[in-house]
Amino acid sequence: MQRQIDGHPILFKSILGFMMCLRPKQWTKNLLVFAALIFSIKKINVEQIYNSIFVFFLFCFVAGCVYIINDFADREQDKLHPDKRNRPIASGLINPYVALLVGAVLLVFSVGTSYVINPLLSFLLLFYFIMNVGYSFKLKHVVVIDIMIIATGFVLRAIAGGLAIQVPFTPWFLLCTMLLALFLAISKRRHELYLLKNNKSAHRKVLEFYSPELLNQLNGIVTTAAIISYALFTFTSGHTIHLMWTIPCVIYGIFRYLYLIHMEEKGGKPEKVLLEDKHILITVIVYGLMTVTILSYFE
Repeated sequence: MQRQIDGHPILFKSILGFMMCLRPKQWTKNLLVFAALIFSIKKINVEQIYNSIFVFFLFCFVAGCVYIINDFADREQDKLHPDKRNRPIASGLINPYVALLVGAVLLVFSVGTSYVINPLLSFLLLFYFIMNVGYSFKLKHVVVIDIMIIATGFVLRAIAGGLAIQVPFTPWFLLCTMLLALFLAISKRRHELYLLKNNKSAHRKVLEFYSPELLNQLNGIVTTAAIISYALFTFTSGHTIHLMWTIPCVIYGIFRYLYLIHMEEKGGKPEKVLLEDKHILITVIVYGLMTVTILSYFE
């Protein structure tokens, strides 16, 4: 009995360590799955809401499997890093091969169960997994392709949200998603470049091929295109014309993020900025409330 009681803390730490491998702090990125649900607010039912929530967690699990593989492959290097050495696999909190096995089971479960909701969804999740594994081992070192893959991941999340509730998605919406995701990816690279300007390759080899001037120019192109595309989306998406009242929220959100990038040297972790910057957080909440209200009462 005593051995069983003494084993509980070890089991608890193992479960906690595995959850840490899935990096729940990154899960805010997967909230984009609910975009299709919000823009179909008047047509949804309880089953579609459940499906969207389920797909949200499936994306979290599949992304977590990629993190596990990444931590498994880099476990020896991570042991020498001042921060990464505290990760569960590198620190020895959980056995790396057990983590890999559990991750494989979780991947099969996620892809398999998504087939029940929509067969296309299972292929999308599998493609997302393969793409991100390729990014982790090779493509993150290829200039421009690296930020394109990050943006593609966000587009796949938006598409998955539509497949979860089986509603069509407009090209304008996907274009807006791609452009905003590119904006975040470029901003992330600029932040990394600023932090490691004296030793750019220490963190990411691809930073050797970027410069602040190039990234600023890319962001200028992307932000302009994103605002124009969103404005066109509000007028041509087939929804009420009153969606145009949300345009100022999008403009302010982008401008605020640019301010944080250029004046406060932030933007390296979009999920952190979302939770820590009150202006961004309030803008996102106001945008969500406005969109739901407009689509609920004016369509």
